[in-house]
Amino acid sequence: MSSLLEGNKFDCRVSSVLNKNVRSYGKKHMFDNSNETCWNSDAGNSQWIVINFEEECNISSFEIEFQGGFAGKDCHVEAGNDGRDMTIVEAFYPEDTNKLQRFNLKNQIKAKTFKLVFNQSTDFFGRIIIYNLSLYS
Repeated sequence: MSSLLEGNKFDCRVSSVLNKNVRSYGKKHMFDNSNETCWNSDAGNSQWIVINFEEECNISSFEIEFQGGFAGKDCHVEAGNDGRDMTIVEAFYPEDTNKLQRFNLKNQIKAKTFKLVFNQSTDFFGRIIIYNLSLYS
């Protein structure tokens, strides 16, 4: 099964990048299929990732590979079509591990914009570290 991020045009925004060092810790590293690079948020609770596709896509599941000790807690998925009027779709509960984790949605979502919100982190300072992110229909 191939990721929707491989076959569709999209742009990505993130809440923050550690020390604003986009070169070493920027969002692009979540999509380069490398276990050597990652997106590393700056400190602070309520970190997020927004994926905006050019056209509507159906999403039924997603995979995230966190760094252990820097995983999300109290998380949810939002969806919408204009990036402004986002609706909370459902909560998800990652484990604090470095293993790739798959989250299956109860119902498939059809939208252009998807937002993953990490209200808290397993890190004391609220940082999130993600090595890989994929969305599936």
